[in-house]
Amino acid sequence: MKQTFVPADREFHRTRKMSYIPLLSLCLILLAILPQPLQSLEPLSMGIIGLGAMGFGAYFKEYTYCKFTECCDDRSIPARIDLLKRSLDETLIGQHIVKQHVVSALKAHINANSKSRKPLVISFHGQPGTGKNFVSEQIADALYLLGSKSSYVTKYLGQADFPNQSMVDAYKNRINIEVRNSLRRCPRSLFIFDEVDKMPSGVFDTLTSLVDYNAFVDGTDNTKAIFIFLSNTAGSHIAGHLGSVMMNGMLREDTRLSDFEPLLMKAAYNMDGGLRRTTMIESHVIDHYIPFLPMEKGHVVKCLEAEFYRLNHNPERTENQKIIEDIISSSISYDRTHGLFAISGCKTLEKKVSMAIN
Repeated sequence: MKQTFVPADREFHRTRKMSYIPLLSLCLILLAILPQPLQSLEPLSMGIIGLGAMGFGAYFKEYTYCKFTECCDDRSIPARIDLLKRSLDETLIGQHIVKQHVVSALKAHINANSKSRKPLVISFHGQPGTGKNFVSEQIADALYLLGSKSSYVTKYLGQADFPNQSMVDAYKNRINIEVRNSLRRCPRSLFIFDEVDKMPSGVFDTLTSLVDYNAFVDGTDNTKAIFIFLSNTAGSHIAGHLGSVMMNGMLREDTRLSDFEPLLMKAAYNMDGGLRRTTMIESHVIDHYIPFLPMEKGHVVKCLEAEFYRLNHNPERTENQKIIEDIISSSISYDRTHGLFAISGCKTLEKKVSMAIN
């Protein structure tokens, strides 16, 4: 009987290729049955499943690993700007300037054809209850599949994270290290600094170099990142200016960003808080100062109605209209200068409605 001769090297490679199959199957089974794989295990898992083949680790990561866990890719970071626009149009009350400029700024920055040479840096200013936190959460939800729970979203909170003026140098070092590490893991990271007005002055001086043009010389890409600062600073300035122009006959909806931006920059630089005398303002690395306008009575009523809907109650029912009237008359205080703006905006309404209907 004629026998087929198989060269030893070909037989060796065929046998080795077949041996990959059980190992690959085992890796896939482990990915399927294990809980959410840890990001810290990614290099190890990639090393195991690389199988010695050039490029196979990247292929495996894209089509298997990243199907099960969050990665710095388009699936985990879909950047749904149209969804953000629609959500703000439907849910954000009384903030026409925010709707006009935040969506446009994000869209221009994220555009695939964008040739941005620096991160997008936005500073939100306004009184409590005007929607600053709400909008930042909406941005995270639109950009990331996991929203604000994404490992690529980092949030710092005022005095909770930076409580002592005497430790400013330590805080600056912490921010420097954490921002750099986050950008190395994913250049498309989002950083949110809340309650900036409660942070010690000088805490952001190191950050200036991280958000400026061509900030890194080690190859780290910072140009795709987004930084958002939230502050109550200048809230009274915004209310004062808006009240004055409205008293002179201008409609609230006719005001523009340019009516407030110089005022916000000056107030942030001179008032107490994390942005006081900061090089971030001096170096002009903050791209947009966004005013959140104070809420009038009509806006507060809309917030109350929205809260009823959220709790599956119809605000148009007679008994619920009575609750809304009672909250407006007994719990809402207005500014002393113009008597137009609710001091706490919509901030405390959730608990008041919940208490009233239970």
